[in-house]
Amino acid sequence: MKNIDTLIGDFDKTLRIFGGVLSANRVNPSVGVAEGSMDSTEQRHSAGLMRINHVGEVCAQALYEAQGRFSQNAVLKQQFADAGREEEDHLAWTAQRLRDFGSRPSLLNPFWYAGAFVLGAVAARCGDSHSLGFVVETERQVEAHLERHLQELPKQDAKSRAIVEQMRDDEAAHGAAAAAMGATELPLPVRTAMRAMAKVMTATAYYL
Repeated sequence: MKNIDTLIGDFDKTLRIFGGVLSANRVNPSVGVAEGSMDSTEQRHSAGLMRINHVGEVCAQALYEAQGRFSQNAVLKQQFADAGREEEDHLAWTAQRLRDFGSRPSLLNPFWYAGAFVLGAVAARCGDSHSLGFVVETERQVEAHLERHLQELPKQDAKSRAIVEQMRDDEAAHGAAAAAMGATELPLPVRTAMRAMAKVMTATAYYL
């Protein structure tokens, strides 16, 4: 019965991840920030960027869930769980921003989640140091991608900027924590493949 309850709970959480209806544990950084005046083109651009960020958080949920589930190390399991809860905040914040724009999450969220879950499971099976190395490289790329979004977001979109800035700081902390726990740097071909896959995701999620 416990396994069935766990399965139902996991399924429910996954559906809420896809739909962008998870609740945040922390206050949204954009609360209290004035909504800037943007034309329709600027709003669509901001929405596209925040949809990409939302997809990134969908992937983060899958990665941390898989890495924690398949790790045999209790300390790592706890680290992945703690980081995953912070990523839930990011998921909720970006989903709310999409609603502010009258937009929606990516239609391909089930695909992104499934792909990320497989990658997380493979990373975990490669051993703790390589799994942590995967976290370090992932967070390094995500941090760089968020920095680019801060350059690309309309100057007057202060609410989105507040969210992205907090996300960037959290991702840097996750990467630093993984490095401190003994991460092994991934081989260059693996890092290059990860960047290539990220480009495909970002280019698609902007529209879909």
